[in-house]
Amino acid sequence: MAALVLTDDATFTPPTARDFDLGPLFWGLTKPMLLVLCSVVIVAGFFLLASRRLKIVPGRVQFAAELAYEFPRNTIAREQIGTGEFRRFVPLILALFSFVLVNNLFGLIPVLQFPTMARIGFPLALAVLVVYPVYHYAGVRKYGVGGYLKRTLFPAGAPKPVYLLLTPIELALKFALDPALLAIRVFAAMFAGHLILMVFTVSGEFLLLHAGAVAKPVSLVSFAFAILMTFVEALIQVIQAYVFALLSANYIGAALAGEH
Repeated sequence: MAALVLTDDATFTPPTARDFDLGPLFWGLTKPMLLVLCSVVIVAGFFLLASRRLKIVPGRVQFAAELAYEFPRNTIAREQIGTGEFRRFVPLILALFSFVLVNNLFGLIPVLQFPTMARIGFPLALAVLVVYPVYHYAGVRKYGVGGYLKRTLFPAGAPKPVYLLLTPIELALKFALDPALLAIRVFAAMFAGHLILMVFTVSGEFLLLHAGAVAKPVSLVSFAFAILMTFVEALIQVIQAYVFALLSANYIGAALAGEH
């Protein structure tokens, strides 16, 4: 009996983390860098266009902008920071949510097809260079350096011996782990999701082009999973933008709270 040939001589090379390391396109700029610049133009251009001629009865663009504004304002900033102090942080929360969302959605747009938050440097820069100094500055501005450190490192109500364990934990969380975890959450979700899409897509293509007649139909299963995971990934991209903005507002609210 002849041996069943599943594939020809081609060798399947699965996607790896190296596929996320995109080389420079020109002048040292890489595709992720250009996408980040494009996202800034898209977000700024959208809100500038929508607010250029505000009307009592909004048009489609103004209505979409109002929805995009009200969600982070009322659902995120107001709930996490508090009704007394949330207003001055609304532009930041709105910008974080919009920026992360657009960069995540780039992973689903044909030709672009790369979520820039899948490169750890971008979410880490947002967390460490933007969110981290803002929530510490907010706390120091309200309570002073000494008062803020006391509220942060020595939570009220704990027995004094417990501070020997609690204070180092709070120090590590508030000044190191919180911003790192904020970045890692969105990075890990975007990296894993895009890698899964690549695996199903590349596998389906390989089976379609190189598999034997018996195994070729399996490529349809792989493509079907790729389509299904695209919808799942779209949902995760929106959720991760929400989570990033939510946790950022939560850190600010915690810094401003009287007790931790």
